[in-house]
Amino acid sequence: MAKAAKPIHEHLYDRAKEVEEFDETKAGVKGLTDSGLLTIPRIFIHPPENLSSNSDASQLVEFPVIDFGVDGCRENSEMLEEIREAAQTWGFFQLINHGISLEVMEETLKGIRRFHEQPTCEKTRFYRRDVKHKVKYYSNGNLLESRVANWRDSISCDYQDGDLNPEEVPLVCREAITKYMENILSLKKKLSEILSAALGLQKDYLAKIECMETANLVCHYYPACPEPHLTLGATKHCDPSFMTILLQDNTGGLQVLHREQWIDIQPRPGALIVHLGDLMQLITNAKFRSVEHRVRLRKNCPRASAACFFYPSTKKKNEIYQPIEELLSENNPPLYRGTSSTEYLAYYRANGLDGQPALPHFEL
Repeated sequence: MAKAAKPIHEHLYDRAKEVEEFDETKAGVKGLTDSGLLTIPRIFIHPPENLSSNSDASQLVEFPVIDFGVDGCRENSEMLEEIREAAQTWGFFQLINHGISLEVMEETLKGIRRFHEQPTCEKTRFYRRDVKHKVKYYSNGNLLESRVANWRDSISCDYQDGDLNPEEVPLVCREAITKYMENILSLKKKLSEILSAALGLQKDYLAKIECMETANLVCHYYPACPEPHLTLGATKHCDPSFMTILLQDNTGGLQVLHREQWIDIQPRPGALIVHLGDLMQLITNAKFRSVEHRVRLRKNCPRASAACFFYPSTKKKNEIYQPIEELLSENNPPLYRGTSSTEYLAYYRANGLDGQPALPHFEL
């Protein structure tokens, strides 16, 4: 029996070839918009299930906002309860009065825009996918493996154990990023202490949360898109980190999946967004949650953000992380097997793409 013919559009579409051609330009998505295109390439067109939206519910729920105190250290029972509730039910919260000045945050966003909006020839020397490079510019970290690309370019700065030679950061954004990271690393320490307190952990267990010594700052730029209804800035996903601190501009577009509905996180001047990752859910035995989120685009409106992901120190990347013993009981047995961050990240990169969660693989 003769084989059924493939639809002509499917026969003509060679995704691997189109991805390779796009990647070889080293111009990123911004290069596409600079060319004046009116329709987006097929590699960026998402299936309908990725684009489904019921965000009208955003008007009916109140996204948690935590006041960290004017001095950045408002540690009291009321704040701990607010953080505990947000971490258990949302996995996300906005943080205000966190101690990082509005000027530092605005300069960081300006630096991100300066880098991504400069001529392509100035950016290409940083374009690479080799994980060995601490600083790299690219479009879609999973471009070569994913089924569909996101409308986003990024520059990544890897602060292994908190260190990165500032000279490696592009000059056009060096001062802004360096100052921002000095502040973020200080804030991370305070947050790790407060998260431990919110869990009710004793000091002996504090190190389980304070192990977040390696920071990866990823500065995203979402260029203006002529057909935002066909694509996404970021497909739904959970972060594989312990914790992520996000700085976003006032464009909007970030959504959190809360009780099976997509909720818009409206930008708040001076606020940072804190959200917990898979490794945090694992070590807290799901007491604190890692929640799916995504980025929708606005028509012809670019967006900038800086996401700082926290992982174990390089010396602890092969250490086994498992549910913290103090949080377990006969009625609350461990839900996950132990794993190292190295093993988890390898599985996540191989299987956690295109909206597929990775954490269920480690359930007992």
